[in-house]
Amino acid sequence: MLLNVQNLSVHYDGMQALAGVNLHVNEGEIVSILGSNGAGKTTFINSMSGLLKLTSGSIDFEDKSVLDVTAFARVPLGIVQVPEGRRLFPLMTVEENLLLGSTHPAARKVRKESMEEVYTLLPRLRERRTQIAKTLSGGEQQMVAIGRALQSQPKLLMFDEPSLGLSPLLVQELFALIKSLNERGITILMVEQNVRKTLQIVDRSYVLENGHIVMEGTGKDLLDDDLIKKAFLGM
Repeated sequence: MLLNVQNLSVHYDGMQALAGVNLHVNEGEIVSILGSNGAGKTTFINSMSGLLKLTSGSIDFEDKSVLDVTAFARVPLGIVQVPEGRRLFPLMTVEENLLLGSTHPAARKVRKESMEEVYTLLPRLRERRTQIAKTLSGGEQQMVAIGRALQSQPKLLMFDEPSLGLSPLLVQELFALIKSLNERGITILMVEQNVRKTLQIVDRSYVLENGHIVMEGTGKDLLDDDLIKKAFLGM
């Protein structure tokens, strides 16, 4: 088991965002977290990254607790996030943004090789490598955010709303890319509003509602579930 979360609860701003969440991700899986806005999905991802402090519970990664590991120190362990909204440095070039993903020693050692892999996987970025990030399209910016994360040598790559604001064609490309990354050996944990496309590629999914896990199942099972159809698919 790559990631094991037990009884996770998080409070902030006087509100309980997550309550007693149990979740696991096996090595090699694609796992998603579904839920409406405000359900606690981004809170969960940020808790895994170390950006939010837990009220209670445990997070084990590769059978070791990461509760006392800072957000910065979780990246070298292989816990890497592609944040909602991309969070690029807008006045830096594409390549400068990518290089920021390989600042820890292990990633720095293979920086040239991983950069070439990113450019092979995302050839548009090679064409744009000297372009200022803020002048890119939304889809290109998302590719830079993903490329930057790949530079960190992730074992668990977490996506927070990766298709937000993208055209239908780019959404297709994005999901194909996520599937391809998984086939290359990267375990994926994703939060995503496009429920149908998500359930078509994931191994398993959890449904969050008001900070609680209310359902779990394979992608196929949840696609066929009447409650999921009614709540998320408008059927």
